[in-house]
Amino acid sequence: MSKVGNLKEKWNFLVTSLSEQFAEGDELNLDSIIYLIGVQELGQGQRKFKKDEKVNLMHIAICKLLEPYGYYEFDFFDDDGWPHYKIVTELPNLKPGEQTVLMKEAIVTYFEAIDFFN
Repeated sequence: MSKVGNLKEKWNFLVTSLSEQFAEGDELNLDSIIYLIGVQELGQGQRKFKKDEKVNLMHIAICKLLEPYGYYEFDFFDDDGWPHYKIVTELPNLKPGEQTVLMKEAIVTYFEAIDFFN
């Protein structure tokens, strides 16, 4: 029970902090945070991305976020510096609410690993 409260508190802190930093106080949603993680993982700095690149950034983030859970594994960087992952284990069929909880938990874990909450 305390883990859920802890996750919720950390999620709310994360959303507030990132929203202030990247959205001028407008609240970022889950997809926006996944996008930001993709930009961070690409490591090419802030620039304009094409629509298909934005989709790829979100894919990179999802792979990175679910890597510790054993679903994906980093494979290689392509010639343009984009990371590629391979599927290790198929994702389970989850209801939308369960998907959201998994992604929020994975995002909080990602930010814990970089001492964001300290």
